[in-house]
Amino acid sequence: MNGRVLLGVAGGSGSGKTTVVKELLARLHPRPVSVIHHDSYYSDLSHIRFEERVRVNFDHPDALETTLLVQHLTELKAGTAVDLPVYDFSTHTRTGDTRRVEPTGVIIVDGILVLADPRLRSLLDIKVFVDTDADIRFIRRLRRDQRDRGRSLDSVVEQYLTTVRPMHLAFVEGSRAYADIIIPEGGRNRVAIDLLVSRLQLAQR
Repeated sequence: MNGRVLLGVAGGSGSGKTTVVKELLARLHPRPVSVIHHDSYYSDLSHIRFEERVRVNFDHPDALETTLLVQHLTELKAGTAVDLPVYDFSTHTRTGDTRRVEPTGVIIVDGILVLADPRLRSLLDIKVFVDTDADIRFIRRLRRDQRDRGRSLDSVVEQYLTTVRPMHLAFVEGSRAYADIIIPEGGRNRVAIDLLVSRLQLAQR
């Protein structure tokens, strides 16, 4: 591969995608790496009441403006900086602010549905799926949503049963078939991280 390398990191909610990305950033330092989260592209719901926003299925592909992400990745691959939307998870709206991302040599995009969309897959040079047992993923999601998003136990469990698990089975689980690399247990799998870092370094020589 020549020029910029686009790496996609997918996997279920709580699988350890963030840990994988952090490990890659630490290992590739001081090489500049840009990171884009698919979650930043949740559609703005400011046009509907808050009571309606919380009932939206945020684990369905339609909840995300993936077309804009595809546009931004295409521009980055061509060498143009982009301004990402900033999403407020507490209100389910975009803040109006943006985050500038530069077209670095390595660009990482992560999200549960990164490999589920053929438009995204076609842009990715390396496709990774982080594979972690469902019970571990649920516990991690529960802790994160209570700690970072102020969610109650009941609301997290209800959302998991009504949308997260069904959408995982419908869209996320099957997307592992498109992965070039499957990483069991996420960032704790040192061998897989070592191999991926070596591949990225080789691609950038």
